[in-house]
Amino acid sequence: MTKAALADFFNQLPKLKVVVVGDVMVDAYAWGFTERMSPEAPVPVLQIRQTEYRLGGAANVALNLQAMGVQTELLSVCGEDAAAKHLFGCLEQALLPTTGLIQSKARPTTLKTRIMSGQQQLLRIDDESLEELDTATSALLLQQVEKALNGADALILQDYDKGVLSSSNIAAILQLARQAAVPVAVDPKKQHFFDYKNVALFKPNLKELAEGLGRSLSKHNLEQVALAATELQARIAAEAVLLTLSEAGVMYRSALANGHLPAHLRSIADVSGAGDTVIAVAGCCLAANLPLPMLADLSNLAGGLVCESLGVVPIKKDKLLHEALLIAKH
Repeated sequence: MTKAALADFFNQLPKLKVVVVGDVMVDAYAWGFTERMSPEAPVPVLQIRQTEYRLGGAANVALNLQAMGVQTELLSVCGEDAAAKHLFGCLEQALLPTTGLIQSKARPTTLKTRIMSGQQQLLRIDDESLEELDTATSALLLQQVEKALNGADALILQDYDKGVLSSSNIAAILQLARQAAVPVAVDPKKQHFFDYKNVALFKPNLKELAEGLGRSLSKHNLEQVALAATELQARIAAEAVLLTLSEAGVMYRSALANGHLPAHLRSIADVSGAGDTVIAVAGCCLAANLPLPMLADLSNLAGGLVCESLGVVPIKKDKLLHEALLIAKH
């Protein structure tokens, strides 16, 4: 990764279009403090001072893409409820388009509420549906995807196992992407792990890889992990695999390049949303046709940077460029 290559990449970003399809959610934070225990049960009483709503899941990926300066389209399905109003409000505040969101009375908008005392999370409450989309809604989503792929440079599938992506529509979306010659990056979860065939980039974390292959894997045994990543790549016929290893960095595998990059030393405040940032930056790199080692390096750096902030926040483009230039070759 050279300074010239970085300058060229960051200059390209405004010309690129990246489409995100997947499970959107709202991350809510109830901030307050605790000074006493409840007389009703052995639990602390939280005095709420502020409730904040942020974009989560595929919506956070879109937010990260926008923060990188690329043209962004977000396609998903949400409910017709109070959480949806917060979702649309956050998207509009971030100047992200909402035209790709399909609202359905048949399902709630995924809402994850974190109860925070000071900087400590006491509890998380999830309100969601894991049911797959009905046939009509899935067909509407596919129509949106076909339209959005026109002129796109990359497609990101952000799967949180919340039902927006299913075995049937994943196959259809991948077929549409092939017809449009748009490379696909996937951030998978367990349920549809092996449904993503022949994609350009597959980005699981170590836990997802271990669950997918049905075996125990340790980030302290990189040789074992590398063999598992190679097996996965062959099994799904992916052009490249980018495996995130938390504090152990990232590993990448392709027919042209294999390697491991240690994590950049950071003051970790919160790992929430780091995976969203990694796939967003990787999607930008894929859209710009960067070589896999540079894609892995930038994504690894970005994932570490967002962990310095509490809660789910997007990457800051200028900070990423600054940090990348510090470690770049002349």
